[in-house]
Amino acid sequence: ADFNYGADEYDAEGNEEPKALPEGSETMPYIDESPTMSPQLSARGQESGDGVSPTPTDGLGTGGERDAGKGLEMRKLVLSGFLASEEIYINQLEALLLPMKPLKATATTSQPVLTLQQIETIFYKIQDIYEIHKEFYDSLCPKVQQWDSNVTMGHLFQKLASQLGVYKAFVDNYKIALETAEKCSQSNYQFQKISEELKVKGPKDSKESHTSVTMEALLYKPIDRVTRSTLVLHDLLKHTPADHPDYPLLQDALRISQNFLSSINEDIDPRRTAVTTPKGETRQLVKDGFLVELSEGSRKLRHVFLFTDVLLCAKLKKTAVGKHQQYDCKWYVPLADLVFPSPEESEHCPQVHVIPDHELEDMKMKISAIKSEVQKEKANKGQSRAIERLKKKMFENEFWLLLNSPAIPFRIHNRNGKSYLFLLSSDYERSEWREAIQRLQKKDLQAFVLSSVELQVLTGSCFKLRTVHNIPVTSNKDDDESPGLYGFLHVIVHSAKGFKQSANLYCTLEVDSFGYFVSKAKTRVFRDTTEPQWNEEFEIELEGSQSLRILCYEKCYDKTKLNKDNNEIVDKIMGKGQIQLDPQAVQTKNWHMDVIEMNGIKVEFSMKFTSRDMSLKRTPSKKQTGVFGVKISVVTKRERSKVPYIVRQCVEEVEKRGIEEVGIYRISGVATDIQALKAVFDANNKDILVMLSDMDINAIAGTLKLYFRELPEPLLTDRLYPAFMEGIALSDPAAKENCMMHLLRSLPDPNLITFLFLLEHLKRVAEKEPINKMSLHNLATVFGPTLLRPSEGESKVHLTLASDIWSHDVMAQVQVLLYYLQHPPISFTELKRNTLYFSTDV
Repeated sequence: ADFNYGADEYDAEGNEEPKALPEGSETMPYIDESPTMSPQLSARGQESGDGVSPTPTDGLGTGGERDAGKGLEMRKLVLSGFLASEEIYINQLEALLLPMKPLKATATTSQPVLTLQQIETIFYKIQDIYEIHKEFYDSLCPKVQQWDSNVTMGHLFQKLASQLGVYKAFVDNYKIALETAEKCSQSNYQFQKISEELKVKGPKDSKESHTSVTMEALLYKPIDRVTRSTLVLHDLLKHTPADHPDYPLLQDALRISQNFLSSINEDIDPRRTAVTTPKGETRQLVKDGFLVELSEGSRKLRHVFLFTDVLLCAKLKKTAVGKHQQYDCKWYVPLADLVFPSPEESEHCPQVHVIPDHELEDMKMKISAIKSEVQKEKANKGQSRAIERLKKKMFENEFWLLLNSPAIPFRIHNRNGKSYLFLLSSDYERSEWREAIQRLQKKDLQAFVLSSVELQVLTGSCFKLRTVHNIPVTSNKDDDESPGLYGFLHVIVHSAKGFKQSANLYCTLEVDSFGYFVSKAKTRVFRDTTEPQWNEEFEIELEGSQSLRILCYEKCYDKTKLNKDNNEIVDKIMGKGQIQLDPQAVQTKNWHMDVIEMNGIKVEFSMKFTSRDMSLKRTPSKKQTGVFGVKISVVTKRERSKVPYIVRQCVEEVEKRGIEEVGIYRISGVATDIQALKAVFDANNKDILVMLSDMDINAIAGTLKLYFRELPEPLLTDRLYPAFMEGIALSDPAAKENCMMHLLRSLPDPNLITFLFLLEHLKRVAEKEPINKMSLHNLATVFGPTLLRPSEGESKVHLTLASDIWSHDVMAQVQVLLYYLQHPPISFTELKRNTLYFSTDV
């Protein structure tokens, strides 16, 4: 797929206008002392934005190339490429000289912009270099344009090499020139404006008349040029026959240039100074990735780079199409100064504004709906423009989700005062970053301050060195990449061994959905042991997931450290590991046992997967005993009750001790506990009440959901399902009210009474939203499909794509339940008696 909204094309803050990158604001190339590669093959040559020699290699680099004719043909190609870049270089020097005259003119007035001394320092030797190259270009140009194989130009290169002394003077002054320019920029606004945007003429045959470049970038050009000339000499020699009159002249010029380069490399190469640590070791990139930073109260997507001795936080600049990508450094912290503040030290840190779950859920549904539209378009061989439009919309929505869902704080503090706050969606990732930094901090690190040039160079190197190229959203995946799994993963966490001393231990499970990892389940704490035996089963919903991560924690009971911040995780990670979810291996009906090793700890677990269409199948019940999978009318008749006993008991228990439980009904209970409760209710065992009072509250909530999910037909019935879908789509409020109430009245009594009973319970749960974080919308998302999704026979359309199921139908099912949850209390007798709603046959 050629479609790819990567970080490369998206402004990470989503709010800044695109700025074309100036020609020549590229990174500082490393000066290569051994030019053994031709410029067109040199990555460094390519990065320098100066028309690199367009050498066609096809058919010319073959064994027959020793043929003098072909060699001479290559000479022409190398030279014409060099000539084009020489023209750009002269235009750059011209642009640099342009402000010099007016600056000199004001220097002698009463209001000088710069003093003569400053002008002399900044523009030192530029005029001389310009004249040398102008003369060289004017002599070489006609020779290349009226090319014949006997043309000689070795003497021009020899002359150019002999004038390298001017460059030596320029190089010796370069650092002072830069510092002076920077100081003058800071102290003089007029000069700052001038030096930020120097206009460089475009080449004669180019469409662009001018490009804007900074003075700093232009001052680096002469240094870059020596390398370029040396590389070209090397290429020319390669393609000049040894008996050609130019051969000895070019050899001489190359020798002079190489000696010159070796002599200045020690003095100058700022790339070497920026990409080495203060101790002179090479500064290497250890880790990089996209993180959300909370900056001035708003969330920004950053690309964070961890080098051997510094953490650098950058943002990708927007650039014009075809320009080289550039990073902008937001801040950096030398690792010698970097500390992780503990939660109690970070009280002054800003409070994290957490986006309500229902907004995130809404967005996920939108994305899933767009995904299925894309699939439909593809299946119907739709227009590529329509698909592009949908994909762009999907990218924007996924980007919003990526930015707004993380809530786990990762704080970085610089000893010299400033603190920074990242938000992550996964504690696994947070610990990876923390461990990588701590490993590097074990070395003897020195504190330092980077000069602006060093910082520019280091930031410049990020683009080439980065390992993560695209924002982690699914719309960046190629069509042939695995879309991941949609459905339910059942995981049993058995046990763990390998702990050195006994502790209070628990595990959490994370899976990736919508491109990022989130925590989905947590075992209970096994106290004071070196060999915890959890044996807990979880059902985890997968939304395009490809990996499962297990983290093992030691529980912290220290009161001083406990939750200053809702999402602060203070427990200590003992180990972590992850495995790929291979669709082939996982999609078997049987359990698949596995072990994850981490830090010498081994965690044993088993898993199996059911696709979403399978897991939501309602199967007609053949049995008449028990309660699960049995028609609600049969159960209430048998029990002589209006609402099934199982529903009343679970609701009562949740209201007694689960109504303030964070994520009640959303967090999955332990599957083995749920199965145990199911068996007890089915057997109508006398010990039900004792068992309920001992059982984890999430398991009881899970049992209630399972009961409704396993009904042979949904609580709101198959017969009325199409009418509910039509009713919720009505736009006139009065018509909608009339229809929705009439539909309730049309339900069989046991269904209606049970539904109204559940409705009042869910409203009471939502009243505690500030504590339990479960809004009406969250509850509608959890229960809507459970109460409405038609049984298998009714949904005749076979859904091929798992994500389709999560599209319009699910949204509508959630909306139906939400409508009733937001409605003023509905009483059974009022509803049955009320003649306001004139009955229309559905």
